[in-house]
Amino acid sequence: MRKPLVAALFALVITGAGVAPAVAAPAPAAASTSTSASVSAVKADTKAAAPTLQAVSLAGTVALSNCSGSVIRFPNSADSDPALVLSNGHCLETGFPEPGEVIVGQASSRTFGLLNSAGTRVATLRASKVAYSTMTDTDVTIYQLTSTYTTIKNSYGISALTVQDTHPTVGTAITVASGYWKRLYNCSIDGFAYRLKEGDWTWKDSIRYTSACNTIGGTSGSPVIDQATGKVVAVNNTGNEDGETCTENNPCEVDASGNVTIHPGINYAEETYQIPACFTTGNKLNLSASGCTLPKP
Repeated sequence: MRKPLVAALFALVITGAGVAPAVAAPAPAAASTSTSASVSAVKADTKAAAPTLQAVSLAGTVALSNCSGSVIRFPNSADSDPALVLSNGHCLETGFPEPGEVIVGQASSRTFGLLNSAGTRVATLRASKVAYSTMTDTDVTIYQLTSTYTTIKNSYGISALTVQDTHPTVGTAITVASGYWKRLYNCSIDGFAYRLKEGDWTWKDSIRYTSACNTIGGTSGSPVIDQATGKVVAVNNTGNEDGETCTENNPCEVDASGNVTIHPGINYAEETYQIPACFTTGNKLNLSASGCTLPKP
């Protein structure tokens, strides 16, 4: 997984390297080029989908202190419901959840910088609690906010991103939208890893990107958006950085027969289609709801 950036900042101060994020921030011009060229970059990869592609923006994404995220809703969410923010389990402010650990209803007052389509911070949102967090089978944290969707829309003109409730498909043109870096990464879904193992953690049915999504530290928790629908299909979380096998920051793929492969330089995301079934009326978490397959405490 992409390491939280706070630890890297501290290390740089100790070594006298100066205060900078774990990976140097893209120059503004580079970020702008990446954003403006989003559709054309994907067209080269996914010709069949090109006629229906949309220009994905940063609207609805958020910047955390060390990661990225997005304001999300589910197909059955109401405008009056408390809004939710999606990020990674390993972005949780209290530290990485242990293998097998599931956190529900943990107090939190974490803040999030809400971005508009241009990547300008238009508001600071605040959590009321961690609704759900785990790094088992998936890598996800979902915060409940003190604001409703209606309040956010009326005050800042920003709508939440809808989480798709069906499994994504190979070849789909996608955008990884990083609120931390205010940058868009565009590629396609290359395939799915039966199991993705990294250090002590194992995730199921992970998305593997094509090489164009060369995500970096700080992009953890970014929504992965289907360019044809504008819906969230996954949450960005890791990549094989050094060509090692199954170590931290170097995930390996394990197939159903136990065969291990690695893809140096390739990045991954965890699917989110299974999450909507676990949230019922009022955006309330119900891990016993019909169709809910998320790990339980």
